[in-house]
Amino acid sequence: MPHGDITHIDIPVDDMERATGFYGAVFGWSISAPPGFDDYPMWSAPNKISGGGFGARDEKLQQPRSYVEVDSIDDTLARVVELGGEVLVPKAQISETSWWAAFVDTEGNRMGLYEGHTD
Repeated sequence: MPHGDITHIDIPVDDMERATGFYGAVFGWSISAPPGFDDYPMWSAPNKISGGGFGARDEKLQQPRSYVEVDSIDDTLARVVELGGEVLVPKAQISETSWWAAFVDTEGNRMGLYEGHTD
């Protein structure tokens, strides 16, 4: 699975510009608002199949729950910190060929990372 692939998920934000800049830089997502949905920018992962949207945080949309596939958790966590995020759970081994970690983004959302190999 390519770096940045994820299933559709809505991510709540407080500052739309800051959040879209953060996610675009960390995962290389393409982000744009479809016609008629100016306040709901959509993201598309490198596989052009996975995607989701950024919605204003409200009582119905508080926290996303999703994991993002990455080529390297170490490299991704370094980029997260560089762009203002925070490591919540450092890289931890799941099996001989897979690892996970978690971070808090610039909007206070908790997201997970997964790195795995099927060799």
